[in-house]
Amino acid sequence: MTSSGKRILLQTFAAACVAGAAFAQAHAGHDIESSLESAGPRDWHELGRAWPWEPVSWAGLVISIGLYGVGLRRLWRGAGIGHGIRRWEAGCFLGGWLTLFIALVSPLHSWGSMLFSVHMTQHELLMLVAAPLLVLGRPVLPILHALPRAWASELGAASNGQIWRAAWQVVTRPLIAWLLHAVVLWSWHAPVLFEATQESEWVHAAQHLSFLISALLFWWSLFHARASASASGAAVLYLFTTALHSGFLGAMLTFARGVWYPIYGNSPAAWGLTPLEDQQLGGLIMWVPACSVYIVAALAALVRGMRMSERAARQREVFSLPEGVT
Repeated sequence: MTSSGKRILLQTFAAACVAGAAFAQAHAGHDIESSLESAGPRDWHELGRAWPWEPVSWAGLVISIGLYGVGLRRLWRGAGIGHGIRRWEAGCFLGGWLTLFIALVSPLHSWGSMLFSVHMTQHELLMLVAAPLLVLGRPVLPILHALPRAWASELGAASNGQIWRAAWQVVTRPLIAWLLHAVVLWSWHAPVLFEATQESEWVHAAQHLSFLISALLFWWSLFHARASASASGAAVLYLFTTALHSGFLGAMLTFARGVWYPIYGNSPAAWGLTPLEDQQLGGLIMWVPACSVYIVAALAALVRGMRMSERAARQREVFSLPEGVT
């Protein structure tokens, strides 16, 4: 399989290993007509016992970490630790996997049915923690080494198909990925769509999956762009503008005079919050800590671009020196 095929498979796998976990929420067996107050934990004691039992979600997470571990062991046993996948990359994948675990199958998921602010935290974990860590973790290589060779070859052939490659090149262009991520973020926070996620587990699963996939595409387009000063400059622009528009949405939620999502009803009262205070807290989470992640990433891209420019300038100076001068 070509290196380009492996790069394409990275996003396919990263999304596929959690797609089952996200869509399994649709089979959780919740009664749509039941009130939110009776569906979620009402105090810290109940929260500690509010582990959602969703077999498909658990199976997807267990299988993904198992395959990664088997493949990583084979890689490192055959050519030494760090071959193919470096230790920090393996650590990134583990961190992304743990974040998915917390967001999808821990009591945090049940808590999100009671508090908008917790639901917002769940979204930020998917988009700002799990997605970039999974991209940095490069799961394709270990997974392929864990699978039978025939299966790996078939996956490679499928990823190299002309239609799939053309579509992949379009959606991973930084501008397109940035636009898709922005549209997904703003669309799902429209009251009619956001409240629909509390009425239908299918819609809720679709929301989480679209958040995660759009974030995977966004971070992929930045991390795997051509290493150059201009590419780093573009990454700074996309990260900064994402911080601006997502922060603006958070500020709107924070300073709104009324409740955007009345479907939560009085459930925040069990946690000592009014519905408006719960919304304001959720807006602050999107506005301050979430935007800080984009800003830090933008600063890192800026430093990287400056170092590349400095290195290129030094090389030009060396080549421009007269012969015999060092």
